[in-house]
Amino acid sequence: MADIRTFNVVILGLGFLFIFTAFTTTGNIEQTVVKSLKNYTFSGSGYHSLGIIYGVFSFSNLLAPTVVSVIGPKMTMFLSGLLYSGYIAVFIIPLTWAFYFTSLLIGIGAALLWTAQGHFLVENSEASTINRNTGMFWALLQCSMLFGNLYIYFDWNGRTEIPDSSRKNIFLSLLVASVLGTLSFLVLRTSHHEEELLSEEEGQSLLSTRMMYKQRANTAMQDAKSELKTIVQLLKAKTILLLSPCMAYSGLELSFYSGVYGTCIGATAHFGEAAKGLIGISGIMVGIGEIVGGGLFGLVCKNNRFRRTSVVFLGMVVHFVAFYLIFLNIPGDAPVVFKTVTQRSSYLTPSVSIALLCSFLLGLGDSCFNTQLYSILGCVYAEHSTPAFAIFKFIQSVFAAVAFFYSGYLLLMWQLLLMVVLGFTGTLCFFVVERTQNFSADLQEE
Repeated sequence: MADIRTFNVVILGLGFLFIFTAFTTTGNIEQTVVKSLKNYTFSGSGYHSLGIIYGVFSFSNLLAPTVVSVIGPKMTMFLSGLLYSGYIAVFIIPLTWAFYFTSLLIGIGAALLWTAQGHFLVENSEASTINRNTGMFWALLQCSMLFGNLYIYFDWNGRTEIPDSSRKNIFLSLLVASVLGTLSFLVLRTSHHEEELLSEEEGQSLLSTRMMYKQRANTAMQDAKSELKTIVQLLKAKTILLLSPCMAYSGLELSFYSGVYGTCIGATAHFGEAAKGLIGISGIMVGIGEIVGGGLFGLVCKNNRFRRTSVVFLGMVVHFVAFYLIFLNIPGDAPVVFKTVTQRSSYLTPSVSIALLCSFLLGLGDSCFNTQLYSILGCVYAEHSTPAFAIFKFIQSVFAAVAFFYSGYLLLMWQLLLMVVLGFTGTLCFFVVERTQNFSADLQEE
């Protein structure tokens, strides 16, 4: 029994590793690829595509639990994986309408995939194994930032332009990875809990298959309505309102490190022939920062209220140092140039070492904020964790979408300034919530 559950968790992690090796690599390079296209009929923007994905994702989260309840997590993840694969395939033969249409579909697919993942992970865990299983899954997932970006470095290093042959080879490889990840979901085995549910349904011989799915749908709709009411109530809660700036900031910096900063490095003229290859190394450094931060702060510092504020403060400092160095090191027009290289000069002579250090700091700071937001929400809303996390993902995704839409128009310094203002506000609000929780805990002890 335990072996089946462990097997399922490992296969789940490997499936996500393959799919997100394809997707995170695509997100990191797509604006650079779009700018390098020799196809003059294509008028898409990588920033706008990512904005659509996160915007649709934020609203689709509200309906995803109903779909998962009706068709089951395994089939939901398989269908979602197909949508991810379709998005990757568009880059092989780019068409503007297909580019934006698959962006919309993958936004829906992402909501379904992550909802089903949480459902399936809980189904295959017990109280004694949930931490181990979550750790195994996230360790495999974070490795997705390493392999695809490493390929980009070796393929693009020394190139000033991205030829069609290189683009097609890269996205064919990423498509194969995504399809492998999608197919791996079919290998997942039925847990003991699911077997019991199936045997109960099979035992009700008077019910047809159609009636069975109708019952599931009715139950799912009732649950969805109940959860939506809880979400609306929590949105009015003081704690959620105070944490909202921090959640919003996590969305802005998510868009910056996952899609904008790599594009800035690739567009920096001073880096010459190494610029395009450095996009891959930057993605790897962000991944290493995420892995180090997630392991250190997610595991070592859990259940310690004092350290939660310390970790968030560290995240703010780390990010602000990174933003200042990026401001000095990268030309201001790097996110917005229509050609593949910048025209302006930076305040310092652009340094590869500083650029990659900033990539690591962006990943490290992101893990600081995310681990502690999950921690405080899980602590404050232990009985309503699902709606609380849904609100977090909703706010984060909406602001990520907004950031991707303005990233192609605002100069770098204004984007950095927005993140500094919201990051500082979010950190202060997080401190207020933490202090309130500590005060309440002290009163209960008395």
